[in-house]
Amino acid sequence: MKTQTNPWISAAAWLLAFALLAVALGLGLRATGLSMQGEASDTPIGAENFNPVVALPGEQKQSGSEAELPAYALEPTAAKAIPRLALLHTIIPDRQRQEVRNYTVSTGDSVFEIANKFKLKPESVLWANYEQLNDNPDLISVGMELKIPPVDGVYYEWQQGDSLESVAARFEVSVDKILSFAGNQIDLTNPEVEPGTWVMVPDGRREFRQWLIPDIPRGRAGVLASVYGAGACEGGYEGAYGSGVFIWPAGNRYLSGNDYWDGHLGIDIAAGEGAPIYAADSGVVVFAGWAFGGYGNMVMIDHGNGYQTVYAHLSTVSASCGRSLSQGAIIGYSGSTGNSTGPHLHFEVRYLGGFVNPWYVLPAP
Repeated sequence: MKTQTNPWISAAAWLLAFALLAVALGLGLRATGLSMQGEASDTPIGAENFNPVVALPGEQKQSGSEAELPAYALEPTAAKAIPRLALLHTIIPDRQRQEVRNYTVSTGDSVFEIANKFKLKPESVLWANYEQLNDNPDLISVGMELKIPPVDGVYYEWQQGDSLESVAARFEVSVDKILSFAGNQIDLTNPEVEPGTWVMVPDGRREFRQWLIPDIPRGRAGVLASVYGAGACEGGYEGAYGSGVFIWPAGNRYLSGNDYWDGHLGIDIAAGEGAPIYAADSGVVVFAGWAFGGYGNMVMIDHGNGYQTVYAHLSTVSASCGRSLSQGAIIGYSGSTGNSTGPHLHFEVRYLGGFVNPWYVLPAP
């Protein structure tokens, strides 16, 4: 008779067989690994082949490693570590200045250079100091205290009857420009400004009040010395005519003060005390001597072709009224007369009554 096998016993036998097979395979793999390494190790796989050896001063390099770091030397007292320097500097955000500063004018200063120091436009400095400068950059003097606004625009003293709307319209900005500038400290819930309060009008602008010796033609003009200064010439002269091509009126070809801008309709050329000053083109002298308006000793030449040139702050004047000059003739010597903080030549070019930037007509430096 045929004996029937219990299915549970059969399944248990199969499980035992698989377990024995797994143990056998595991022992075989471990034996293989031991044979490759030569000895058992708890080192992670792959790490057994990396055993760096560093040679310190006075030590022997050990052998037997497959990978080695290059030798390096330390000072006898140095720690066996990599030093890390402390970072003492921190990043400070570049915030917009809100307060007005005071600046004392020193020798050689100009409105243009002072504005550059504070990263402002020169007109912003001029407008903030109207009571002292009256829109004339040549009126600065050594020791004068100037207000330096925090941003470009108009620094304005609030007057009786002013309103935010009227002040904003006067200086060609929106009301929000005035209200949003934190330095004004205006209460937005009650935006009233008391008369006498100084307010910054960011990006504001206005017209300049120009202080200039007007053009004096070579024809008789009836110029009064009491109006223009002792150097005024009566006119009625004839003589040389210019070519329209100009030369530099001083030996240097760089600035030492104001450049040409709306508030300064000329350039200040570097020229030491007593340096010769030359006629930039041929023409007739129509002003020679002391001039009002901060010019000091001044020469004006009419070139007979619509152009006139002005040379100011001279120490002495060698030209005379009605004198006919050729290009390059010496007309005087550099100085610091009138409103000036140091020796230089203030040079203007005019054409048909208007002002021309001298950089447009002078040869390249």
